[in-house]
Amino acid sequence: MRNDDPGRGRDKSDDDQWDELVKTVAAEREAQLRAAEPPVKRVWPRNTALALGAAAVTLAGAKLLQPAPDPAAAPAAAPTATAVAPAAARTGPDPAAGPATGAAAAGAPAAGLAPIPLDRVFPAEVTSPEGAVYTRVASVVLPSCTEADSVAPALIAMIKAGKGCVGEQVALYKDARNNQYNLAVFTMKDPLDAIDLATRLSGDFEDFEVGAQAPPPASGLVTLPPDSGMVQEFGSGGRAMLVALGQWSDGRSTDRQQLVRLLSPLHDAVGKTIFAYESQH
Repeated sequence: MRNDDPGRGRDKSDDDQWDELVKTVAAEREAQLRAAEPPVKRVWPRNTALALGAAAVTLAGAKLLQPAPDPAAAPAAAPTATAVAPAAARTGPDPAAGPATGAAAAGAPAAGLAPIPLDRVFPAEVTSPEGAVYTRVASVVLPSCTEADSVAPALIAMIKAGKGCVGEQVALYKDARNNQYNLAVFTMKDPLDAIDLATRLSGDFEDFEVGAQAPPPASGLVTLPPDSGMVQEFGSGGRAMLVALGQWSDGRSTDRQQLVRLLSPLHDAVGKTIFAYESQH
């Protein structure tokens, strides 16, 4: 062997050092990429009692959500809007109601007034200004605003800390590609509670405090797993607080900005309907 020949032992040592360097750089790069990704923070998949699998959610959804009536059997309303309406106030007192006091004197709807009718707030079809059609799959009035399989503990605590909730209504819509859109309307007794809830929830768009309902078996929609990607929007009008959720048909977590753009027209349409109802009562 020549004196200038590095030899097998030295070659192996250099290769090992190079491999170590490559692995170190790759590990550091992967850590940087993970740190740059936005966290997908879900409430229920981290909650053992509510993350038992899609089967448990399906049972709850099938019990609560009834198939929507055939749109051909009745005319379908299609309210549209391009912005979420702000909290509403009445333009003037009802002369037949007598002297008004408290919240009523300020123009807010009476606390005991029933929520907006289910079929009015959730029409059979909603058409966006761009022509996209959202079809109602199912809708229902929940027994209360604090159902544990529909509302997360933090939101339940917020609701109980306020002056009370009149009722919660939920609906599931789909679009032409079977993407799923869940809507929940909480009608509070005090309009200030509705504004407060919408403000606090919108402070963290990655914190999901309202659950996505499972579709009825005959809907043709799949029940997405609890860790599916999801986006949400919030709004309030009068006593009502609106939460809108959007999920891709395959549950993927990518293209979330595009999903928000698909969700917004439906959210805005329902928000406009709520605004109109609350401002007239």
